[in-house]
Amino acid sequence: MTHTIRTIAIDGPAGAGKSTVAQALAQKLGFLYFDTGVMYRAVALAALRRGISLQNEPALAALANDIFIEVLPPTVADGRQYTVLLDGEDVTWALRQPEVDASVSVVSAYAPVRQAMVAQQRRIAQRGNVVMVGRDIGTVVMPDADVKIYLDASVEARALRRYRELRLRNVEVTYEEVLASMRARDELDRTRAVTPLRPADDAFIVDNTDMDAEDTLDYILNLIERVNQAHLAA
Repeated sequence: MTHTIRTIAIDGPAGAGKSTVAQALAQKLGFLYFDTGVMYRAVALAALRRGISLQNEPALAALANDIFIEVLPPTVADGRQYTVLLDGEDVTWALRQPEVDASVSVVSAYAPVRQAMVAQQRRIAQRGNVVMVGRDIGTVVMPDADVKIYLDASVEARALRRYRELRLRNVEVTYEEVLASMRARDELDRTRAVTPLRPADDAFIVDNTDMDAEDTLDYILNLIERVNQAHLAA
């Protein structure tokens, strides 16, 4: 079957299942799965290594423009979802260090850092055959993506999913705490000055409150097939 779809953007709030669904979708299509959050993690890692203060916005902006980040399909069979190179060094697992976890939200909030990363994300998107995930992909990074999906669910459903994930990792937390945190994160995402979270005007809005990951994947695959057929008929 001939496919005309080469770029897929998936946006949505925390806990909507974007990463799980996007990874499965990319595998199904033979595309690169690209979670744009890894780029901000790479900036945070580089800043920590160079001793740059997270409060020094000009230095972080200069750093973001100086480093070269590459995202590739997995190059090592060690369970990774992709390979991330920072100036040629494989940092895929280093990006998951607790120090990076604690730093990435600060780094990603700076507008000049986001601008630098968007340029790098677009460079990768131009290669095509990519499923890109984030919070501003359809609106900012790939406004001309072949398919744009805004994956959503009720805040209660999303909090329950996140709570279950945390409990499986033996994290001591209550559902009420996760729900309050999720609501606060939603508010920040929707009201931030730089690229607030919102669906692109031409995005398919997929509410998976009552769907599991497999049902969501099937629904999106059907959407893509319909778009593909429309492209072929045009």
